[in-house]
This record gives sequence, C-alpha cells and structure tokens, in this order.
Amino acid sequence: MTLPSDSWRLIVTPDCDGAFNMALDQAILEQVGAGNSPPTLRFFSWTPACLSLGQAQPAADADLDRLRARGWTIVRRPTGGRAILHTDELTYSVTFPAEHPVVAGDVVTSYRRISAALLAGLEALGLAAQADKRTERVAEASKGPVCFEVPSDYEITANGGKLIGSAQVRKFGGVLQHGSLPLHGDIARICDGLVFPDEATRETARARVLQRATTLERVLGRVVTFEDAAQAVREAFARTFGVDIRPAEDPTPAELDRAAALVAEQYGADAWTFRL
Repeated sequence: MTLPSDSWRLIVTPDCDGAFNMALDQAILEQVGAGNSPPTLRFFSWTPACLSLGQAQPAADADLDRLRARGWTIVRRPTGGRAILHTDELTYSVTFPAEHPVVAGDVVTSYRRISAALLAGLEALGLAAQADKRTERVAEASKGPVCFEVPSDYEITANGGKLIGSAQVRKFGGVLQHGSLPLHGDIARICDGLVFPDEATRETARARVLQRATTLERVLGRVVTFEDAAQAVREAFARTFGVDIRPAEDPTPAELDRAAALVAEQYGADAWTFRL
C-alpha cells in the first residue's frame, strides 16, 4: 500500500510508567487529530511493570494487594479490551488523522492494514506469523479478564498462540492503535495480579494463558531486544506503506504539557482507574 508522500514521525520513549505512557498516547492523538503533529509511530516500554485495564473493564478484576506486593502498578487504557501485564515487551502505538488512508473504513479494515506491517516486521526477525479474521471464539475465555487469551480479528498469532494484542480508539479527530509484543518472560505472570476465587482457579488460568498466548522468545527460540524489535517494526511500516518515518528526539512541548496534565487529571487518578 503506497501512500501519498507524507512523512511520519518516530518517537521512542522507553522505561516510562503506565500513567505517562497512556497520557502521552492520548496527547499525541489529540495533536495529530488537530493537525499539529504528523502521523506518528511510537515505541515504548513500561517501568515498573504495569497492569493495564481496558477502558470498560471492571477494576475489580485486579488484585491490588498482589500488584503492590510485586511492585506492579495499574492504569486504565483509553482503548477497549481486557487486562494486559506490560513487562518485557515492545509496545507500539500508531496515530493518524481520521481521514488518513491507513485508517480509512472500519476498525477491522484498518486492523488488517496495520497487521500487514506488523507481520512484515516479525518476518524480518525470522518469524512466520499470521493475522486472520476470526471465525470462532473460545467461549470460556471470552468471559475472562486476560487480553492475551483470545485473538481478535487480524491480531497476530504464531504457533497457535496470540503474540500481539492491539486495540484502537477513534476520537479527537484522529485514530490511535496501540498494542503489545511480549519479547520474553512468563506470559502467564498476569494471573498473579488478577482476582481469582482460589489458587486452583488461578493455576488453571495460568495454564490456559500459556496454551493460548506466547512470546517472541518462545516462538523464535532466542531473545530479541527492544531495540532490535523496534528497528524491524519501524522498517516494516516504512516498507509496507511506502513512507519516510523520521526520528524525533522527543514529543513536542505541547504534547508533553498535555501528557503531564492528563496524568494528573485522568491516567494517574483513582477516579479514572477505578471508575468501573
């Protein structure tokens, strides 16, 4: 898909906390939607590890005592879906004006386009993955709190396990899609931060997540660094869409100021995190 000759911006913000990560995504969305910033590809990581809830997910799914005991934090995303534990991963976000060709049409159509770039990045790392329209769901998992148990349409799977979970929001005159690529580690650790009626149920959930989700290390048999994964995905986006993606040292002052305000007003505030 070759696009008009627009330039995209690349921003890399590793090792940020969950509230700032979600606030900056929204700040970039607002600025891109207003025409003040170009289409933006962002890569980021999370320190400390953070459990993110979907925007409509009950906060009661999270076990706050267990999160605190592990030094993990909690945030509510502006996008839908279920809980993700962000650690040992490459997180991407890509943001466009609402009228941009990449996000033209409905959500599933734009998922398919963006998945093509993600698949090309994984292929460059040596992995043959898939992104298909789902024809069936796993009934019991559809009721669970864990995002990585069941792939949605055109999310990325490898060796039968979900590898990249993504979500999208359309507002403020723009479109934001962000998603997580687990690089290594125990994908089932998320169960240690969620509420279960007893430990036997927790262990059953862990086994289910290990069966249905995976990491890049598990499918490749080697560890891929954040930097190498980011480079592969960036180059794949540029090739797939035929665009120039130019590094930016930092978000703009307006984006940083707005992100700071959103941390205070929304993403770092209990009124938002625990509103459901």
